[in-house]
Amino acid sequence: MKKKDLEIILQTLPIPQNTTPHLEQYITPASIAADIIFFAYLNNDIYNKHVVDLGSGTGIFAIAAAFTQAKKITAIEIDHDLIKIAETFTQNHHLVIEFIQNDIQNISLQADVILTNPPFGAQKPNQHADRLFIEKAYEIAPITYSLHLSHTIPFISKLIHALNGTITHQKNYKFPIKHQFSFHTKPIKYFDVTMIRSKRIK
Repeated sequence: MKKKDLEIILQTLPIPQNTTPHLEQYITPASIAADIIFFAYLNNDIYNKHVVDLGSGTGIFAIAAAFTQAKKITAIEIDHDLIKIAETFTQNHHLVIEFIQNDIQNISLQADVILTNPPFGAQKPNQHADRLFIEKAYEIAPITYSLHLSHTIPFISKLIHALNGTITHQKNYKFPIKHQFSFHTKPIKYFDVTMIRSKRIK
């Protein structure tokens, strides 16, 4: 499958109508998800691997991993409505993904790779949520792909170092967030985000 073909498929994933502000449920754009998945695939982190989509939302990373031949995919999301969207899409496309509705802090499993677009921590009730996701990712798998606001990368780098990890790759994106909550003042706003690939140091 070509990256553009995957992006076209991911664009058909329904966008949720009701999301929760403090959870920062901003859906990863299909173009960014497809690019990250193909980057991971070329780094031998998708094919025949057990991949976990941590805080999966509508499951865009999990679904993309299924289309690119991950051996096993687990998607973990706290929001029941978002899981239903992902499950319906998965069934319609005859994919095999295990969905777990739970807080990530309650999860205990082992896998090969984590894919996650954690909350950016921009909302006061959700500050440092990205830290919790990275800490959990490092409990689960030796390789993590995660998205962060670019200006927080120095903090994330220090956190990864404290977890006995290292950043191996970085990619920058413009992340569009459309008007969906009352405190949004523009129809769409773009944020500088950085994808990092990090790994535990043995």
